[in-house]
Amino acid sequence: MAAGSLNRRVRLQHPQQRENPANEADLEWVEFASAWASIRHTSGLKALIAGADRPIVRASVRLRYRRDVSMGMRLVHGDDHYVVEAVLPDEDRREYVDLVCRLLSPREVESDEAGP
Repeated sequence: MAAGSLNRRVRLQHPQQRENPANEADLEWVEFASAWASIRHTSGLKALIAGADRPIVRASVRLRYRRDVSMGMRLVHGDDHYVVEAVLPDEDRREYVDLVCRLLSPREVESDEAGP
């Protein structure tokens, strides 16, 4: 895999439950790694969700091969947050892993709607 194609630095996050002062479980996103990636937006569409038009942007993200990424995790690149919807590893040569992701809206990021 050519190193030049991995030209975006991303942070990988996994969900973690923690108790708040009211003894209720809160979801928190914890960074566990950073990696170089290639990000391609593969499609975009609008959908009627909860009575409002919302854009849905899908992306394909390629990382060097690793086994610690799973569905439901998040990737952060700049101000963009993505949720991992599928993990497609290159099991033959173990050079890369492709992630099928969806770009989260700012509302989803703040409210943790796209949690696992």
